[in-house]
Amino acid sequence: MATLSERKTYREQVLRVLYQAVEGNRLLGITGAQLRRDLHIPEQDLAAACTYLAGESLITVDWEPGNTPAMVTLTHEGIRRMESEEEERS
Repeated sequence: MATLSERKTYREQVLRVLYQAVEGNRLLGITGAQLRRDLHIPEQDLAAACTYLAGESLITVDWEPGNTPAMVTLTHEGIRRMESEEEERS
């Protein structure tokens, strides 16, 4: 199981990769398999990160059997958070 620091890092990575992939469009998403390939994190940790982010209303997840993310999309709140972070870096 991942440490607290790793879990926080995984959550931020999921948001960042998702935001970059969909370019801020709520109608687009990426597959859990693509997230796993892009992030190189264990499947169990990806599922935990997605569950947490969905609970925070930052993403929505369509689940496959076995608690595996099938499709992941940003919510309006998730886009706003990522845009705010992007503005802070500029």
